[in-house]
Formats: sequence, C-alpha cells, structure tokens
Amino acid sequence: MTDSKYFTTTKKGEIFELKAELNSDKKEKKKEAVKKVIASMTVGKDVSALFPDVVNCMQTDNLELKKLVYLYLMNYAKSQPDMAIMAVNTFVKDCEDPNPLIRALAVRTMGCIRVDKITEYLCEPLRKCLKDEDPYVRKTAAVCVAKLHDINAQLVEDQGFLDTLKDLISDSNPMVVANAVAALSEIAESHPNSNLLDLNPQTINKLLTALNECTEWGQIFILDCLANYTPRDDRESQSICERVTPRLSHANSAVVLSAVKVLMKFMEMLPKDLDYYGTLLKKLAPPLVTLLSAEPELQYVALRNINLIVQRRPEILKHEMKVFFVKYNDPIYVKLEKLDIMIRLASQANIAQVLAELKEYATEVDVDFVRKAVRAIGRCAIKVEQSAERCVSTLLDLIQTKVNYVVQEAIVVIKDIFRKYPNKYESVIATLCENLDSLDEPEARAAMIWIVGEYAERIDNADELLESFLEGFHDESTQVQLQLLTAIVKLFLKKPTETQELVQQVLSLATQDSDNPDLRDRGYIYWRLLSTDPVAAKEVVLAEKPLISEETDLIEPTLLEELICHIGTLASVYHKPPSAFVEGSRGVQHKRLPGSGGSGESVDSPDTTSAAGVSEAPPAVIPSQGDLLGDLLNLDLTPPTTTIPAPSSGMQMGAVDLLGGGLDSLMGDESEPPPIPLRTDTPLSPHLSHQSPSPPDYSPTELGGDLGGSPAIGAAFGAPPAAAAVPASFSAPVGGGLDDLFDLGGGVGMPLGAYSPPKTIWLPATKAKGLEISGTFARRAGVIQMEMTLTNKAMSVMADFAIQFNRNSFGLAPAGPLQVLAPFTPNQSIEVALPLSTVGPVMKMDPLSNLQVAVKNNIDVFYFSCQYPISMLFLEDGKMERQVFLATWKDIPNDNESQFQIKDCHLSSDTASNKLQGSNIFTIAKRTVDGQDMLYQSMKLTNGIWVLAELRVQTGNLMYMVSLKCRAPEVSQCVFQSYEAILKN
Repeated sequence: MTDSKYFTTTKKGEIFELKAELNSDKKEKKKEAVKKVIASMTVGKDVSALFPDVVNCMQTDNLELKKLVYLYLMNYAKSQPDMAIMAVNTFVKDCEDPNPLIRALAVRTMGCIRVDKITEYLCEPLRKCLKDEDPYVRKTAAVCVAKLHDINAQLVEDQGFLDTLKDLISDSNPMVVANAVAALSEIAESHPNSNLLDLNPQTINKLLTALNECTEWGQIFILDCLANYTPRDDRESQSICERVTPRLSHANSAVVLSAVKVLMKFMEMLPKDLDYYGTLLKKLAPPLVTLLSAEPELQYVALRNINLIVQRRPEILKHEMKVFFVKYNDPIYVKLEKLDIMIRLASQANIAQVLAELKEYATEVDVDFVRKAVRAIGRCAIKVEQSAERCVSTLLDLIQTKVNYVVQEAIVVIKDIFRKYPNKYESVIATLCENLDSLDEPEARAAMIWIVGEYAERIDNADELLESFLEGFHDESTQVQLQLLTAIVKLFLKKPTETQELVQQVLSLATQDSDNPDLRDRGYIYWRLLSTDPVAAKEVVLAEKPLISEETDLIEPTLLEELICHIGTLASVYHKPPSAFVEGSRGVQHKRLPGSGGSGESVDSPDTTSAAGVSEAPPAVIPSQGDLLGDLLNLDLTPPTTTIPAPSSGMQMGAVDLLGGGLDSLMGDESEPPPIPLRTDTPLSPHLSHQSPSPPDYSPTELGGDLGGSPAIGAAFGAPPAAAAVPASFSAPVGGGLDDLFDLGGGVGMPLGAYSPPKTIWLPATKAKGLEISGTFARRAGVIQMEMTLTNKAMSVMADFAIQFNRNSFGLAPAGPLQVLAPFTPNQSIEVALPLSTVGPVMKMDPLSNLQVAVKNNIDVFYFSCQYPISMLFLEDGKMERQVFLATWKDIPNDNESQFQIKDCHLSSDTASNKLQGSNIFTIAKRTVDGQDMLYQSMKLTNGIWVLAELRVQTGNLMYMVSLKCRAPEVSQCVFQSYEAILKN
C-alpha cells in the first residue's frame, strides 16, 4: 500500500491521538505516527505541539524513522529553538554511530537547523565528521561548513573549519574534493577579498585529477573553480586545456558549457600560430552543435551562449551554418536567436545559402519572425559587401509581394543600405515611392522621408511627396516630424526656387505650433542657419554622413569579456553582468579574460586585429547604471546668469517708501495722493516694439540665384528683423540663447523654456486718466523682468514716465528707469521690459507675492497692485547635490511639509520634469514604485530659501501629488501655485 493514506485523514482530536501513538512502545506504531505527523506538516497543518514527542523518537536504529524525525526537526527548530536544544545530545551521539549513513544524516541535519543557540554545540561533531574515515561523511561535512558559515561566519573562522576545508582539496576521494571546492567557492563569493581558494599549479593538478572521477555536478564545481585560475604561461594553459577537453563529450549540457568556459578563457593565453590552437578550435564546434539537438529550452540557453562565443571567436562555428537554420516547429524564441547567430556567421563563402534561407523565412506566417528575417537580409548586405546587390534584389522581390509589414521593414533596411553604399542602388527609389501610401508605421514613414530628402535632386516630384506627409504633420510621431523637417530643409537647399513656401510652412509648424522641445529647437536652428549663413547651412545639413557598420549591434568588448567568463550561468542568458541582476554582495566581482598571448584577436575579425597593435591599454569599463545616475546628478546644466548693473545713486527708488499717503487709492479711495518726486533725467534706451509671430514672407525675386555662396537665401531669411523669427511672447531685451549662438545680437533673446504667465490688465484706462497698463513677469537668462504693454487711450501726448515699488516680501525693486520712447502719442501702444533686482527693502505682504506699484507721468501719479509668480525668483543654481537633498529633507521638520493636488494634468513624468526645469525647478532623482513615478526636486529663491519637493505621477491618473518641504513653510502655497501654472500651461 502507498503512503497516500497518511494524507487522507481529517479527524478531530488528531493531535491527541498522534501524541499517544508517538509514545507507544511498539516501533511500527511509532513509525506510522511519525509518518502521519510529516504528512500533516506537509499539507500545512501546525503540528509543532508534538515537538518533544517526535524528538523522543530520535533514539532509534531504524534509518527511515530517523530520517523522518530529522525532517520534522529541520522544519520546526526555528520556531521552537528552546526545544531544539533537546536534540543536541542525539546529534552528537549520531555523529559517532558506526553506520556512516547515520553519521552523514546527522551532520547534514545539523547544517540545516539555522538556530544560533545550538550552532556552538555542533562544532565538535562537525570537526570529527570532517576527518571521518568514510568519504561520504566527509563530503557531507564539507557542505555543512558552508551552511554554518552562512549562519555564523565568525564561529567557522575561529574554529579553524576553513583550514580543514582547504585540506580536503587534497583528499583522495574525488567527491570530497568537489564538495570542498563547492563549499569554498560559496564562502568566497560572500567574501570576495578573502582569497580562500588559493589556486596554484599543485592545487590545479589535484582538481584536474579529481575531475575525471567525480559526479557530473562535482565536475561543474571543479570546472567553475578552474575558470577562476590564471595560468602562468601558455604551456600551463595548453596542459590544462588538454585535460579539460574530454569533458566536451559529456552527456550533461551544464558540464559541456563549463568546459567551454574554461577553454575559451585559456585559449586567450595560447599563441594563434600554435598547431594545438587550431585543433582546439575544431574540437569546440561538435559539442556546441550537439547542444542544439536538446529540448527547446536547453537549445535557447545554448544559443544565447553560442551568440557570445561567436562574437568572440566566429571561426569556431564558421563551417556550421546549417545547424542554425530554422526548423518549422522551433518556438519563436529559438527562431529569433538562430537568426541572430546566422547573421554573425554570414560571410562571402556562405552568403548565397543564408540569403536563400532568409527569403524563405520572409514568407512565414509569424509576423515578428518575418520582420526579423527582412531586417536580417539588410544586415547581411551591410556586413558582406559582395552580397549587397543580391540582398537589394531580394528585398525588391519581397516588396513586390505587397504584404504591408514586409514592405515597411524592407524600406527601413534599404535606408540603411543607402547609408552604407551611397550613390549605388538609387535606381530602386522609384519602386519604393510606389508604396508610399501603404506606409503606416513611424519607422517606415521616417525611413521613406529620409530617402526622399537625401535624394531629392533625383526625384522629380520630391516636393509633392514631402508635402503629402506635411498635411497631417501634427498627427505624426516625433520621429517622423523630425525627419520631415530635415528632409524639407534638404530639399530647399537643393531646389530653393521651387520650395520656399514648403520650407516656410514646415518651419512655422515646427517652431510655433509644436509642443515638442526637440522639434522646436531643431526648427529654430535651421531657421537661424538659413537666415544668417546659407553656405554654412548647406555644409551642416548636407554634410557627408559617416558610413554605418554592422558592428553596431555587437556587445561592448569589456562586457563581452566578462560574459565569456560567465558562460553557463544566468549572466550568459541575460547578456548582462551578474551585478546587474544579483542583489547584495554576491556575484558582483568583475571577471576579465587573461591577456592574449597571440598577435591578434581572431582570423575573421580584421578590425580587432588591426586595433590590437595600436594600444595595449585595457578598454574602459562602462559604468553601471547607478554610476551613470550619479554622474548625471553631478552635471551642472544651469545656464550662465546675466548680471544686471546696480542702479545709480540717484535711482535708489526702493530705499524710501514713496507710496506714503497713496496706499488708500490701492484700496479704492478716490482722494488725490501727493506727487512722487522721481528722477526722469536718465537717458532713454530704445524700447522694444511688438513683433509679429508669423515668419517672414519671401518673394520669388528675393529667392533668385543659386546657393553656392550667393546671398539669395540669406536675403530672404534675413530680410525682417531678427525678432521676427520667433513668436512675440519670446521677445526680450536680454541677449542669450540661440541668438548669441549664431551671433545675431539684435537684442532679442531666444526662449529659455521658463514659464511666463499671459499678460493681464493691471491698470485700466478708466482709473489712470487714459493710461492702460497690462503686463506679466518673466525670467530670461537669469534676469527678472516686468514686461508691460502701455497704451495711451487719452487725447493728449504722455511723457516723463517713472516707476516705483512699495516694500515687498522679496525685496523686488526696479534695476533701472522706466524707459518709454517719447512722444507717447494717443492710441499708441508700446512694449516695455523693466529689469528688476531683489536688493530692495523687505516687508511681508499678504498675499506673499503681492506687489504695490506707483507709475508717474506728465499727467499724474497712478497706483496699482499685481501679483508675480514666485517661479520668477527661482535661481539657476537651485540644483542640490543628491546627498545634500537627502540630508536636508530629513533635517526639515515634518510639520513644515505641505501636500497639494494638481488635477487634470496630462503630462508624462519626463515632460513634466523638462517643463519644470525650464523654470529652474530641478529634478535631483527619479524612481518608479508600483507604476508611480516619484520626482525629487529642489529650487532656490533669490533670498536664499531652499524648497524641496516630491512630485508623484501615476500613469493613467490625471491627478499629480506634490509634497513641499521648506524651512519657511509660508512660501509653500505660492510654490504650489507656480507648479500648477507651469504644468498646466
């Protein structure tokens, strides 16, 4: 009868009955009872109450019963540590039992009971077992040392177990040697600098001797240990390779991969002209091919490892192309991996065979596989120049099938072929243009646009083709929009007289109607280039492009070296170093291949061979993701600030409260305020006239002449003032941004991305005898500005303007006089930008951002109040170091933290971060928790107050959460209002 009967009982009062049976005098009844207890434990019942009764059953000669009791002990010792001590005496006694199986069972169980209280009692029995006469006991004790080290490392070191373990490497029994190596390797991983496995030629010899006789998993431990050894010279390297090579014919695939790892590493030490080197290359191919006849999961692991091996040494499998041909019943993951290796092995000798296969694959039903197959044909063309023509004709045949996704992939790869072989296969463009209407994927549309722009002079209707894309410009993806902008500018530079309207249209769409900063910036750069220096524009936009290489998809050499050292492990399947996916201290050691003893890398890779002789310096290791984030956080990305000269002594307008008796009018009192004695004798600076946001018009006559140095295009683009190239909302009297980049001067600054609220009416004409003032505040190139539109709605000329602020929360004061160009005639509007400083007198206002202003002219003195967004006061050096941010956040009391909600916000976290950075709200770090992005941000006010923020963005949720911390919590409300205004505009 089977043991299943023990799992069927569900009686009440079972524990009581089991207790009675466990204390029975009959051995058979005891055994049955223990089996029932183990069955209950297995299905999740709590039978810990029976602990003392089960422990009493340890005193038996029956091996089966003893195993069951030990199983119970391992499970419950942690929850009953005081009771577990009862079993110590039995362990000690069992470790001296004449039966080696019982001795080994006792020491194995001791290692599995992870209770600190009893570990010290187990040291003596373990020491005896490590020197036991029976090898089965010794090998079990060796593993127990590693387990005990995990519980209490100091105890293991103090008791001298590590030295005993090292001695076991010289044991006569191969399984003891294998387990000793496994235990030492495990301990060494958690202590990378301990040098426990002190490998020397004598030790290596002992390991190689044991290798032939131990079990398959023992062989894996020994081979992994050998892979960490660096031979003294090529003779020792060859000797080890010769003794490891027989493992390649082992039935276990893990043993084969471990042997390949050792051989791949030691081959680096062998000279390439050595006969044995060629022999070894030939011996490595058959076992790798054999691995591909296993089940699909094992095939996948083998293929991922082969992918690495082929990148390092393609000559090993160069004659084995056929084994990587896809079978009809292969799972998709195996198919895609085989496809990748086929490309890596493609050469002039086998390209015809490969192309025939790939063409066949392109007619399969699996869409993903077909796409990869079409891409593979393009990669073949780029890799093997002699096959390019055949590849292009194969792609044209596929385009003729009119299968949508095949056509789109073919166009993408033909673009790459044009990049690799310029002016060679352009005859196919006509065929590509026939399929223009069927393209609906962004990558294919962008590739087609690139082809039309690049070869515009050979396509008669290039302008019509590009114009057809332009009709739905705002519905296209960013990739297509950027490509379309560049293609139309290329077309304009090649055919200026025919395409002026088209280029105006795309520049206008890119710079004025687009929210994408990349597209806008590229549009502005092209616009400026075309307007100032057409020759330079031609050199930049139509520059000769570097040829693309097939090597772009290869793993970076330093990483490849490390992955070769990890063949047969998860790292070789993920193609990532262990440090990228193993937490904690284990597995973080970076392994490298030893220095090559030969003259070059491999026969089939000329690039690496030629490079080898140039420099012996090791390649730089790519920093880990954490390091990159640290470097990014330390970058200083703030724009240079512009210093405003302090006002002259006669203009210290903020120093005295000149609004004295006039505050009543701010409250609505109509009484006449006293005049303000303001100086108006300072020289006037030219005012900034209002500019139209539309781009300049070009007449056909202006665009006459050819491009080669004639001013035709420059005249057209340069005809209007510089400000016309940007919308009026960006106009400012402070130079900076792209204007300075192109040395355009002109007094108009390009946008720095800072948010500026729309203008509102501050002083209506009805309250100021015909003077109407509307305005806003802006921060441009580090300077706060009060930007106003003054309108004269009176019947008389206005002159002699002056301005003054009352004391306010942040000491805002005019940094110069209010300069209005005289005469200011009736029905005239003038734009004025007044630079402000923050060195005026301070007084806390309510609300905090309130500003009371007096404006004087030749008619009267007028008073009004307005509110400025606090974001105008955020400094460009407001980005905290990450460590400082963490310390400051902890240091500010929790009572100073305010939380707010921003509703109906449609931005992604990255877009929000970019918008906020434009207003000097800097993102220090970002992390994602449960689908929620957390942005940690800092900003610094002009008075030195720091504000720290945490912005939480949930994908698909239109509500943001903002937490603000500041030592002056009264500013939090204003900061939140700025957040809301910036993100919603």
